[in-house]
Amino acid sequence: GEADARLPVFLRTDAVEDDRFVVGIEEEPWQVVRNHAEFVARELEFPAVVIGERGKVPVLTDIHEPWQAQKAAQVADILQIPAFLCRQTDLLLAAGKTGKIINVKKGQFLPPASIGNIIKKIESTGNKKIMLTERGASFGYGDLIVDMRSLEIMKRTNYPVIFDLTHSLQKPGALATGTGGDKSFAYPLARAAAAVGIAGIFFEAHPNPPKALSDSANSLDMKEAYTMISQTKLIDKAVKKCLKK
Repeated sequence: GEADARLPVFLRTDAVEDDRFVVGIEEEPWQVVRNHAEFVARELEFPAVVIGERGKVPVLTDIHEPWQAQKAAQVADILQIPAFLCRQTDLLLAAGKTGKIINVKKGQFLPPASIGNIIKKIESTGNKKIMLTERGASFGYGDLIVDMRSLEIMKRTNYPVIFDLTHSLQKPGALATGTGGDKSFAYPLARAAAAVGIAGIFFEAHPNPPKALSDSANSLDMKEAYTMISQTKLIDKAVKKCLKK
């Protein structure tokens, strides 16, 4: 809430392609790098350990099943609950019991006011290190919209609210064999979310988006990412200064 508070930036790539890719991304001045969940099933031998040992950036990773929580907690700093699994009680409890920061992606199907039930489940483990992430709401077939009221409603929980920019640009199933997207809306949605007031912004980036193994249609390249961050931070600073008065 401080006027000079920095806006946390969460950089993700859905599929880590090799160690050079991970280290190359890591060397950019991002605050959080997310590794692909498949490595949890491979006992997190790579890349979380690689990044964690270097100690340059915190690591955030999805977990999909309760048994993965403790394994992921050994090397990750933040455990993320995927949107489609956000109401799975066993998964929420397992994550909460690790004592790690838990980032919950609000399901595309879930009203923002219903996030309270999810929070109560995690809090029941004694863990109150929770973040909430908006990633768009289902709108008809193969499309998502972002209702900026959702950010404000979730902020009433007094937990940090993150805006997942690039997942909000998805068009699920639009490519018949996969997910499409329209990143032409990346800048305006990022600016709008910052104007509402958020605790951080989450996005996908890739050195060469068309070659990305996942979500290529809505991933930003590095130049686009820097532009988006620059615009968003200016608005964020102005909004927080205004709210402080």
